[in-house]
Amino acid sequence: MFASLLGSRRFLPLFIVQFLSALNDNFVKTALAMLVLYRLGGAGQGTYIALASAALVVPFFFLSALGGELADKFDKALVCRRLKLAEIPVAALAGLGFVVHSPVILLLAILGYGVIAALFGPIKYGILPDHLKTEELASGNALVEGATFAAILIGTVAGGEVATASGADWLFVPAVMVFAGICVAAAYGIPSTGAGSAGIKINRNPLTSTFHLLGELRQDRPSWIGGLIVSWFWLVGVAVMTLLPQMVKERINGAPEVLNLALALFTVGIAAGSIAAARLSKFRPNLALVPL
Repeated sequence: MFASLLGSRRFLPLFIVQFLSALNDNFVKTALAMLVLYRLGGAGQGTYIALASAALVVPFFFLSALGGELADKFDKALVCRRLKLAEIPVAALAGLGFVVHSPVILLLAILGYGVIAALFGPIKYGILPDHLKTEELASGNALVEGATFAAILIGTVAGGEVATASGADWLFVPAVMVFAGICVAAAYGIPSTGAGSAGIKINRNPLTSTFHLLGELRQDRPSWIGGLIVSWFWLVGVAVMTLLPQMVKERINGAPEVLNLALALFTVGIAAGSIAAARLSKFRPNLALVPL
């Protein structure tokens, strides 16, 4: 089933978009961490790395509900195209930050990626039931999840190599711009879902919409418990990814290659687990696997 989905226009363009989006986010984030740790040095290294992780993650708390409202009200494919077009100037900002070796500009670019990712998240998963059959959903989710972490792995390793390798600076700007450009092209290949519910009102207060969403989620006990487990997973993952760079460099005096290997092992495990979950659930939605 994986092969048939990857060969289908119903799924392949979305797969490419979410893969390259995650790759670009982590390419820039890792490049910032490596730039600060191994090239710029000085005080505040840990602060910049922690802020980079926060800049990618915090927008999900404030903007995910808004992203869900946009996905439910408008054509998901159209919203996806608009978001990916907005990624072009963000990629250009990231390129500028790397060329001038400015952690502050890179942090602003990472925040931009985080905002776009938060708004794109509900579309990435919400569009699957529009284009996939019920028996294809577990496989589609596994491919999206596995590819997301494969992209994190590739972006992490590539960002580390470009930021630390001698003479590789010139690769950074074309890389982020090419990734963003292919993303836009793929987004235009996603089939239209049609307009959603015209009666939905967009809440312009992100805090209100977020707490309203959490309230609705809590009314459905299985979804609430599943949401707590997923949230705990992301909390642990972000903590590991944030602490690991400094621990490798300062506690064990590890070279960049050691850090890349540690991040790779973490990411490969998650990708393997995503595929295993799809197979264990016999390619159908199965919440019984969540406690396991």
